[in-house]
Formats: sequence, C-alpha cells, structure tokens
Amino acid sequence: MVLHAEEGLLTTSSLRVLVATAVPAERDAVARAFPEPVRELPVGVPVREVPVPGLTVHRSGGYDLIAAGVGPALAAASAATALTAAALAGTPYGLVVSAGIGGGFLPAAPLGSLVVADEITAADLGAETGDGFLPVTELGFGAVTHRPPETLVRAIAAATGARTGTVLTVSTVTGTAARADALRARHPRALAEAMEGFGVAEAAVAHGTPVLELRAVSNPVGPRDRAAWRIGDALTALTEAFGKLAPVLTSWNPHEPAES
Repeated sequence: MVLHAEEGLLTTSSLRVLVATAVPAERDAVARAFPEPVRELPVGVPVREVPVPGLTVHRSGGYDLIAAGVGPALAAASAATALTAAALAGTPYGLVVSAGIGGGFLPAAPLGSLVVADEITAADLGAETGDGFLPVTELGFGAVTHRPPETLVRAIAAATGARTGTVLTVSTVTGTAARADALRARHPRALAEAMEGFGVAEAAVAHGTPVLELRAVSNPVGPRDRAAWRIGDALTALTEAFGKLAPVLTSWNPHEPAES
C-alpha cells in the first residue's frame, strides 16, 4: 500500500493529521465521523508516490487513518513508518493522534466517557526493585511521559466534553484490583489506560510533530469482567468525538510546540 502526496487534500486549517488506532474497528469508528468519503489509497503510480510498507492507509480530506497494531512497539513502528513516508514526500503531518477505546479508572472516567491526555505516560517502563517500581528515567535513560500541546488539549476537552488527565500506556492490560491500585498510587492523575499511546508519541516526538491521545472508555481498569464491557458505546463515543474535532483543529495554532 502507498501513501500518496497529492494536492488539495488538506483540512481548512491546512493541517495534515495522522490518526493511529490499534485495530480496524477503532479506525472505522473514527472514519464514520467524517462527512467526506473515506477511501483506501489505491496501488498505482501517482506523482511523488511514497511506499508505506505493511500499512493500509485510509484517507478523508486531510486525515490519514491507520490501524497501527496492538501494543506500544508495533504502534511506534507503524506511526514512524507513516511519518517518515509523509516527510519524504514533502507533505509532513502537522499532528498525530493516538485514538481508540481503553480502560477507565473509576469513578473518575466512567464507561462511555472520553479522556484526552494532557500526559501520555509509559506506566511500566522501568525496573522493579525491593523498594518498589523505578521508571526508566530514574535509571538514567529516555523518557516516560510526553505532554501534548496544552491549548489544543483544553480546546478539545471543551468541544467534546472529554476529561483531561494522564493516559497510561501498558504492555500488559490490568486485570486485578491490586494492579489497578498500584497504578493509581504511582500515577494519581491517571484517568485511563491503553496499549499504544506512548509508542505513537515516541514516533511523533522523534519527527518533531505534536501528538494527542484520545480515548473512549469501554471498561473499568481492574478485574476483567467482559460482561461489563461497553465496546459498542465506546466506539460510538469515539465517532462523536472526532465529529467535533475539525473546528478545533481549524482554529489551533499548529506551531505550538509539543512538550516532553
């Protein structure tokens, strides 16, 4: 599949946006928000064609949508591939959005609610010690948190009714009350957890591109009770949220730097 650098495909704010979900169901929920048709980019020989190995790209206006895969590593690789292809084509993205459903920490983020991250944090990137968990930053390496543009987060929260707080990225989904309590103790501002945001953010920051994470809560963080999950409601909430984003992005100043 290829990512085409074509003219006339920008939003009214001339902002090209890459939306990275984990799975096709989330990507399709986002796509349903757009008034313009969403098309899978065809294989062909357009001007300034740039390959995107292993990715299927769907486009509507200035939005390119990818199902980047589950987990931070695959999400980072997929997002970085799409970002690099766009940069090589001379049409870089102005914003990357990690989007999808996720677990919410009750009662702060109930089922069906929206969360927009003001901090995207790798919750389990570090080391367990006899004295507790140490994030990788305390070991002298890397980063564990990326901060999306403050004005954009506030504007999206106002437009969509989303709660703002930390969204945790985990490699293993929480399945016990003890783990949920431990995460909240380490991250008292955490509202939600998912598996891709930090990976997408790492790719975006490497390209100097602002990043957002938007999650619709499908289940509580804690013991796994599939009967209590509300995946359909969360996907509907995700569609509705993206339907309200275009006016926000039109008025946003894309030159506001992302923070790390």
